[in-house]
Order: sequence, then C-alpha cells, then structure tokens
Amino acid sequence: MKVLSTVLASLASISLANASTIVLPRDGTAEEYGAVALAVAERALADSPSGGYAPASVSCPADRPTIREARGLSANETAWLPIRRNQTIAPMTEWLTRMNISGFDAASYINRVSGNASTLPNIGIAVSGIGGLLQAATYVAGLSGGGWLVGSIYTNNFTSVETLRDGSPKSSVWQFGNNILEGPDSDGLQIFSSADYYATIESEVNDKQDAGFNASLTDYWGRALSYQLVNATDGGPAFTFSSISDMDNFLTGDIPMPFLVTDSRAPNTKIISLNSTVYEINPFEIGSWDPTTYGFAPTRYVGSNFSGGIIPDSEQCIRGFDNVGYVMGTSSTLFNQFLLQLNTTVASQTLRNIFQDILDGLSEGDDDVAQWQPNPFYGFNNDTNRNAQSSQLTLVDGGEDNQNIPLYPLIQPVREVDVIFAIDSSADTPYAWPNGSSLVATYERSLNNTVENGTAFPSIPDFNTFINLGLNNRPAFFGCNSSNMTGPSPLIIYISNAPYITPSNQTTFTLSYNNTFRNAMIENGYDVATQGNGTIDSQWPTCIACAVLSRSFEKTGETVPDACTTCFNRYCWNGDLNSTTPASYEPAFKFEEVNIQSGAIRTIGRVHLAPYGALLAAVVAAVLL
Repeated sequence: MKVLSTVLASLASISLANASTIVLPRDGTAEEYGAVALAVAERALADSPSGGYAPASVSCPADRPTIREARGLSANETAWLPIRRNQTIAPMTEWLTRMNISGFDAASYINRVSGNASTLPNIGIAVSGIGGLLQAATYVAGLSGGGWLVGSIYTNNFTSVETLRDGSPKSSVWQFGNNILEGPDSDGLQIFSSADYYATIESEVNDKQDAGFNASLTDYWGRALSYQLVNATDGGPAFTFSSISDMDNFLTGDIPMPFLVTDSRAPNTKIISLNSTVYEINPFEIGSWDPTTYGFAPTRYVGSNFSGGIIPDSEQCIRGFDNVGYVMGTSSTLFNQFLLQLNTTVASQTLRNIFQDILDGLSEGDDDVAQWQPNPFYGFNNDTNRNAQSSQLTLVDGGEDNQNIPLYPLIQPVREVDVIFAIDSSADTPYAWPNGSSLVATYERSLNNTVENGTAFPSIPDFNTFINLGLNNRPAFFGCNSSNMTGPSPLIIYISNAPYITPSNQTTFTLSYNNTFRNAMIENGYDVATQGNGTIDSQWPTCIACAVLSRSFEKTGETVPDACTTCFNRYCWNGDLNSTTPASYEPAFKFEEVNIQSGAIRTIGRVHLAPYGALLAAVVAAVLL
C-alpha cells in the first residue's frame, strides 16, 4: 500500500488549464473569458465520437488498426522523439546553468553535444514533475495515485502554476475538501448534491453499458476522479487519453510523453506477483514489452474487436473507450477499496444506500479491477500471452506487484533513458515509511529471465540495508558506474518520503484533508525534494545536475568535474551492505514540526505553496524553483 504522498506529487512545476468542454465563470472578467477561449483553441481532448462517456463505432481508417509486436518503438513515438529531444535543449541548458557546477560550463557543453541527440541527457521522471526538469524531460510516468497527477496535468494542458494554484472560478478541480465519495460542492453549473453527483455518474456508466460494453467499479471510480481532476463540465466524460497526442504542445514536442502503468490479473483470481505482465498506457498505444503479451494496441481504437491482431473486415472500429478517467482509474484500482469500504469511509446512510445500489449491479469477485473488454490481445501471441483466450483484459493498480515507482516504461532499453528521478512514497514499514522495497522489486524483476526481456537495472541492496545505511532517509544514487551493470541502464536518483515539517506518511485511505494539513504536506514535499531548500546540503542542486549529466559524460568522454566527483562520493551507493534486522524505522523530524493547529506555514522561495490543491499534496513539490 502506498501512503497518501504517492498521490501528491510535484505541483510547483505543473498546472491545469480549462478544457474544450469549459465551465465558464458566471461573472468572469474579460481576461478570464479570453483565457478560456485560448484554452479551447488549444485542446483536442473531447474526442469520444458519442460526445459522452460511452464508446461508439466509427468507420475504420483506410490503414486499419492492428496489434504490433513489441520489437521497437511505435512509428508515432519514433517520429515524435527527435522533435521532443530538440525542444529539451533550451530548458536543459537553463536548468543546468542555474545548478552551477563549479568549474564547469554547462551551457557550452550542451551546445557542443546538442548536434547528436544520443549524447544529450535523456531524462525520465517517475511519479513527480520537478521544477525546471519537467520541461527538460523526455518521459514522465505515473501509477496509482501518481497516475492521477499525470493524467490530470495532461488533460489540463500544462498551463501555469498560478492557474493551478488559484483555480478557475466555480471549478471543482483539485478541490478535495469534501470526501471524494460525496463529490465536489459544485462544478460551477450542475452538481449541487451527492445524490445528483451519483445519478450523473451512474447515467454515464449506464450509457457505456447500453452501448454494449461491460462496466466495473473502475468506471464509477474513474468518473468520480474526473470531477476532481479534469477541468471541464462533469469532469469531461468525452475526454480520451489518446487525444493527448493531438494537443498542439504535444505535437510540437513542448511537453514530455506521459505513461500510466498497470498490472494484468487473470479473471477471477487475486494473484499479482513480479511475474505478472506489466502494461503501459501512452497516448499512442497500450501494451506490454514483457515476453508474455509482447505487443501493443493503438490506444485510440482499443475498444475495437481485435482478434489475432486485426479487426475483422466485417467489424467497425470503436473509439472513446480510453476515457481519461477510466485510464487513470485503471492505474489506481487499489483506490476502489475506498468505494468497497462503505461502512468506514461514508458516514451518511443515504450515500451508503445509493452506492450499494450501484455495487449490487456489478458482478462479484471483480469489483476491484478494470475490465478492458473486448480484450485487444485476444488471439495474439497465443503461445506466450496469458490472456490470449480471454474475452477481457483484466487490469489492476500498477503497484500491486510492489513496484510502486512506475519505472517500467522508463527502463526499456529501446528508449535509452539516461537518468530517472524515482520518487518513493511507499508504506513499507510498520510506521508507513518507504524502505526501498519498490526498487528492490524492480531490480529482482530485471534478473528474472522469464519477464525481463533485455532490461537491465542497477544493483539494489536489500531493504534492511536501506534502513541501516539511511538510504531511505536521504536521496541516494544507484547505477553511478554503468560498467558494473549487465546492460544499458539509467542512473536512478532515489528520493524517498521523509518527515521534514509534518508527518507525511498518511494512509491512502484518508479521504479528505483540512487546508492547513494539506499545505503542510505540500511544503514537506518541497523540503523532501530540495533537502529543506538546501539547508541539509547546500550542494544538492549541483549533485542533481551531475547525476543528470553522468551518462552523457560517459558517452562523450568528458572529464567529470571535481564537483561532480564529490557529489558521486556523497550520494552514490558504494555497494556496502548491512542486512541485519533493524529496529522499527520511525524517522525523526528534520526540522521543527509545524503547528497544524495554528495554521502556520512558511513561504518558500518565490512561491507560496498554501493555495495548492487538496488531495494532491506532494511528495516532491518542486526542486529549485
């Protein structure tokens, strides 16, 4: 189980915008209406042909969609990649210059190597966006609560942090003062009671069933999430994940490619292990690199009736199945437990009755899964595909195999990622703090020749060593010396949740937070990422920059600056082990604990963090604003 902080990730470098289905402020200013008009012009997300939540049939394109084997990147990603890599040069140069590596001219170095994209640092971010780095990253991945973050920032168009902080007039987006089961107070136009909230959601899901598709609890969960995460009327029921690829800022390479990660589970079973097939969902495709499924389906047409890798000539294509809320819900099915625990999570008997009526209409046994039916991989790779003869592809929370950090898409060798910021908010210990188990799980999976499919991963110590050496109580680098690994692998910058000014080890099953505690959580996330704004280590910005440049230095033969050597000696795990059983891990506060009752909160750098959104409080709010 993840603590709440997995949900909370890096708000200071990301933001939301108005959507193509817009909630107009009733008494807006000219500037507000102008901003809405601009947002409408830039959006392409309301892409479901039904105009609502239900998928609908369309004529197939002349080049009919097919399932491809996972032999390399898709044609779409291959074409997009050089556009994005070129767009990362300027923000990367600016960020590295600001990190100020002593005795090293970062701007001159990047300018000198920029003609060869393979030598530029290729950055991936798992769960959180980090100030200045999100603009320089090629890929960003999320799962479980982190999938809410990734899905929300992309459906809300990456606009300014001020828009995120202040919100839109009458908007319910990122306003989690209410329990999510009760629904937002208002979206500005329609939803004024929990009964109306559920009635609208149930009607939308019924539309999907009436169109011939099964519904699971994830449909209801995804619609509920959308009301709080998508800035559009009724949470944008026609918004699709695949249409991110049509956004102007994605087409021009101005933003990284998003991934959500999910695990497969055989129907009517509860078993998830490191051998389970892992799936990634990106705007172009859904599929798996694992040698089991070893294939990808086009995300836009994923509701179509594929068989043996093709849509029969007698069948029309389906679009709109990949509703963005359903995709976010698929990656976070663990949170369906919120909805199943009615007696403990909902105080109102009226709400219990409303929701129990919904649950009674669902099949037993698969309440906590996402049913992707028809299965796009039906009859595909029959010799190895565990779901080849199943009519549905059953997907669950991407962290159920204990890989709570969504590293899977970023460690695929074909993507050639050099460095990954891995944010860990797992609840591994009795006191709900991370102990490195997620990295251990990914490392162990990379050693399993039945599923690793050529991936390599840095050596990771056991979780007792993490605690005994303090690797889970401060940032740590893994894979600093690439020559010691079995194949190409990124350097991992591991940043784990720790208490700086508030107990940030909050359970995922806490459904609401008062504003003061919310703000303290966000500030604690900032402190985790910046080591207390440099108070713990004033050289931390330099060390992050050195880690980002490390693989590039190896490729170009550049002499490693002395400042970087010092950093690597300080933060790289040197292979030492201490596997003795540690005492119960309960870290001390690094700073004075903030008085939640007093409402005291600090102003950080140039940004006051108090106004940021509610349940999305951050493990890593920003680095070096």
